[in-house]
Amino acid sequence: QMRTNVPHIFAIGDIVGNPMLAHKATHEGKLAAEVASGEKKEWVARVIPSVAYTNPEIAWVGVTETEAKAKGLKVGVAKFPWAASGRAIGIGRTEGFTKLIFDEETHRIIGGAIVGVHAGDLLAEIGLAIEMGAEAEDIGHTIHAHPTLSESVAMAAEIYDGTITDLYMPKKK
Repeated sequence: QMRTNVPHIFAIGDIVGNPMLAHKATHEGKLAAEVASGEKKEWVARVIPSVAYTNPEIAWVGVTETEAKAKGLKVGVAKFPWAASGRAIGIGRTEGFTKLIFDEETHRIIGGAIVGVHAGDLLAEIGLAIEMGAEAEDIGHTIHAHPTLSESVAMAAEIYDGTITDLYMPKKK
């Protein structure tokens, strides 16, 4: 609820700890305001997105492959190359990719990363999918506009699920 040890004093942002991101602080501020006004609210984010504003951008959310291995999780990884994206080809920015990380036991998405133009803008769908406990099939069955960069999320899910038709991928054994 963002309360300090003094019940009527709240703290948000960098002072409450990592990650030190403006978008996290904004949500903390909203929660503190709601609680201060008497609403019974709580907020526990499962994931908080991060973006490196480079060229191309690098964006990630949830568990990374390295973190998953350190936790002993058995994961499956699907990576869709933007060289196969009609939109990326059309705008001349094929150097990117979309990567999704799934828990092999549940088939639920637990992490993802995007490298490419506007990666930070495209990351929200992955964060939402993690928050909602989506499986690869859920993401792949969501109709995405074509041609768009955002459809790379569905394409990566279809790679994991073995159902992609837009790119040749050998069958999983």
